[in-house]
Amino acid sequence: MTADAGRTADSEGRGRTRRVRWAAGGVVVLLLVLAGVAAFASARGDGESGVPAADSADAGFARDMAVHHQQAVEMSFIVRDRTDDEDVRRLAYDIANTQANQRGMLLGWLDLWELPKVAPGGAGPMAWMEGGDGHGDHGGGHEGGGDVGLMPGMATKDELKRLGTLRGEEAEVFFLQLMTDNHKGGVSMAEACASRCAVPVEKRLARGMVEGQQSELGLMRDMLAARGAKPRT
Repeated sequence: MTADAGRTADSEGRGRTRRVRWAAGGVVVLLLVLAGVAAFASARGDGESGVPAADSADAGFARDMAVHHQQAVEMSFIVRDRTDDEDVRRLAYDIANTQANQRGMLLGWLDLWELPKVAPGGAGPMAWMEGGDGHGDHGGGHEGGGDVGLMPGMATKDELKRLGTLRGEEAEVFFLQLMTDNHKGGVSMAEACASRCAVPVEKRLARGMVEGQQSELGLMRDMLAARGAKPRT
């Protein structure tokens, strides 16, 4: 084989390699697009009605859990500035990171469904749950009574204010107690969505919330015991 023929063969070989790589890359892109379409369709609803109704369990859970998560994120940031304990700070970081991401997903679905982020018709929180009237006091606070409109497990304004005044172990214990309440309420809501919601991807997220928060409940119970405390009744 002459030098020119060799160079020609090498050039053709490189050309075939590039074409194979482009083809493989095209397949990967196509698979990613198809996966995105599937995820989009899953979040859109059951494929018949298109999107969940504004008063559906899917929409109600997305709205209420977004609010519930926001308070958990807020409490996590507060306690990280009130203690130097690495275990508590790590837990707070994990909760803030996880729940902020989940909250973004929930609000994103509401945008995708073109549904309002507040309940229609003036209905209050939890109206989507069986037996919820949407107007009662669902206060989750303990000290000084519940704030009207709070969902199960949510802290009152006074409790949040108190958390911001504590330091060290006092802050750690109060945070763990408040977050235990928050998780218990969140688990109840997520279990309700897992059984009542219709959108598959949202049901999967709800089941993941139940598993994750139940695991953290056990961890927080142990952390409280290590500090000579226990969850509130």
